[in-house]
Amino acid sequence: MNLPNKLTILRVILIPFFLVALIVPDIPYGKWIAVAIFCIAAITDTLDGQIARKYNLITNFGKFMDPLADKLLVCSAMIALIELDRIPAWVVIIIIAREFIISGFRLIAADKGIVIAAGWWGKIKTVVQMVMIIILICDFGGDTVWVIEQIFIYAALALTIISLIDYLAKNKDVLKD
Repeated sequence: MNLPNKLTILRVILIPFFLVALIVPDIPYGKWIAVAIFCIAAITDTLDGQIARKYNLITNFGKFMDPLADKLLVCSAMIALIELDRIPAWVVIIIIAREFIISGFRLIAADKGIVIAAGWWGKIKTVVQMVMIIILICDFGGDTVWVIEQIFIYAALALTIISLIDYLAKNKDVLKD
């Protein structure tokens, strides 16, 4: 197993530790520990892709598992943020619905022997979602910060929809029999 794939697996392993730090109220500085773990996990997302491309270590496992690891990290965080009353459930439902649609689409493609890597809109969406999550976890308070939080929530939502449309349009031939 190459380094980019190990980084992807590390991202998945970090998720439960992140969630415990975020949700368990008795952990001193829990939200800051959660932010640190989340940032480390997010950095592994950037690193695994850069290393894979630079050293030609792109694998089908990486093409499949990297977006899945991102989905697990981001969706877990957003679900936890619903519990903490930091993001509306309906926004998270739309974002997770997109992830299910794309995952189903990838399964259809895989059944046909096609592996579809993440596109640029999806990557931008992931970055905006990750920044949004960090801002929401930090929960600095105040009117200005609330406005910034709302901008990131709705930007993430818009990019979720745009990336879904882009993904389906670029790969519509997968659905042809």
